[in-house]
Amino acid sequence: MPVRLDPPALPGWEPAFAAVREQARKRGLRALVVGGYVRDRLLGGDREKQIREVDILVEGKGAIQLATDVATAMKLHPPVVFERFGTAHLDFDHRALEFVSSRVETYDPSSRKPQVSPGTLKDDVMRRDFTVNTLLMDWDGGVLDLTGRGLADLESRRIVTPLEPTSTFDEDPLRMLRAIRFAATLDFALDPSVEAAIREQSGRLQPPTVSMERIRDEFSKLLVAEQVGRGLELLDATRLLVRIVPQLEAGKGMQQGGWHSHDVFGHALLSATLAPPDLTTRLAALLHDVGKPAVHELREGKPTFIGHQEVGAAMAGPALRHLRYPGELVDAVTTLIRLHMRPIQYDPQGWEDKAVRRLVRDAGDQLHRLLALARADMRASHYPDVKKIDDLEARILRLDAGAIAAIRSPLSGEELMQRFGRPPGPWIKRVKSALEEAIVDGALPSDKQAAWDYLEAHPELLSE
Repeated sequence: MPVRLDPPALPGWEPAFAAVREQARKRGLRALVVGGYVRDRLLGGDREKQIREVDILVEGKGAIQLATDVATAMKLHPPVVFERFGTAHLDFDHRALEFVSSRVETYDPSSRKPQVSPGTLKDDVMRRDFTVNTLLMDWDGGVLDLTGRGLADLESRRIVTPLEPTSTFDEDPLRMLRAIRFAATLDFALDPSVEAAIREQSGRLQPPTVSMERIRDEFSKLLVAEQVGRGLELLDATRLLVRIVPQLEAGKGMQQGGWHSHDVFGHALLSATLAPPDLTTRLAALLHDVGKPAVHELREGKPTFIGHQEVGAAMAGPALRHLRYPGELVDAVTTLIRLHMRPIQYDPQGWEDKAVRRLVRDAGDQLHRLLALARADMRASHYPDVKKIDDLEARILRLDAGAIAAIRSPLSGEELMQRFGRPPGPWIKRVKSALEEAIVDGALPSDKQAAWDYLEAHPELLSE
C-alpha cells in the first residue's frame, strides 16, 4: 500500500517547498525530499516538531543551479556552494535547505576525501548511511523506498545499512558513531550485523581517517540524547567509547565501597544518564570520577580516593582538548569536576554561612550546573540524603548568590600600585583575592576605607 505524507509541507515550509517544486519544473529537473525530513515525518511526535533542515536530492547535476533559482525566487541570500560535491546550502527564516545532486562516492581507506561522480537516485540512496535515511518524498507527499527496506526498518525501529555494514563503514567510519547516536536519539535497535561490524572496525574511528572535530560533534549529540545511558553502553560494547574517552577504561572493575552501587566506570555512565541534558553537565558527570584510579588506595581494607577531584580535573582538561572542545567548555567542565564533592559534603547544621558563600564564589557561573551534577552523582549511588542539595540551594538563595558572585576587590590594581609605590606583579592579584575572600567570609565590608584598614592590619599580604 502506497505511503503518503499529508500535507507534504509542514507549517512554515510551504513557501520553500512551493519554490523548489516550481523552479525544478522550470529547469526540467527531478527533485525530491530525502532523508531526515521524511524519516521524522513518518515517526511523528517530537521528531516532527524539531525539523529545521530539509535535504533536496536532485537527479543529475542540477542541485547548485536549483538552489540558486530557489534563492532568487524567495528573495534570499545566494546559497553557499560546494562545487566539488555538487551541493549547496540555503538559509531562510531559521531553517535550512540542503541541495545535493545524485552521486556516487568512492573512498581511499586511509582518507575521508571521496572521489565524486554522477549517479542515479538509486545509486545515491544506496551510498547513504542507514536505510531509514534513504526514504524519498515527492511534492505530492508520496514516499519512495528505493532500497525496498527503509519503511520496514523504520516500522521495526532498526538501524540497518543499505549495503553490507562493512562497505558502508569503509566509506566513512564516522557512520559507526552515527549508528549509535541514532539508536540513542531515535530509541532504535542496532541490527546485529551492524553492531558486529562496528566492533570489528572500531579502530578506524580516529584521525586522520576521521577528524576529531567530527567525532566530537557526533559524541556531543549522543550525550544530550534522552537515551544517553543506552548510547554510552552501546559505545562501550562496540569498543568505540575507548576510542573517544580512553580515560574511563581504568575505572572498569574498580569497586568503591561506601554508598556506591557500581564500579567507577558504571557509576560514571549512570551519573551522565541522570544529569540534565546539557552538554557541559553531562561531560562533567561522565568524567567527574576519572581521577579515582590514579589515587586509589586501600586503608584498613576499604578503598579510598583522596584528592581524586583535582586529579580528575587535571585529566579531563587534556581529554576534552584532544576532542577539540572549546576552551570555555573545557574550563567549565574542569571547574565542575574540581568542585563536585563540595555540595555532597554539605552539612546543613555544620556549615556556617561563610562556607556556603565560598562555594558560591568558587563555582561562579557554574553554580547551577554544580548542584545538578551533585544530584546526579548522589542518585547514581545509594546515598540516602539527596534532599540536602535542595536545602543547600535554598540557603544559597537566602544568602543572595548573585551578590556573592559579583563581589570584587574594592581596590584596583592602579590604586594599590600608587599607594604602595610598587610596580605591577603577582602581588596585586594576591592582595585583591585576599580582600575578596575577606568580604565573602563576612570579615570585611565592601568599601575602600575598610579595605585599606584591612591591609594595614595584615601587612603579610604585601610581602614578596
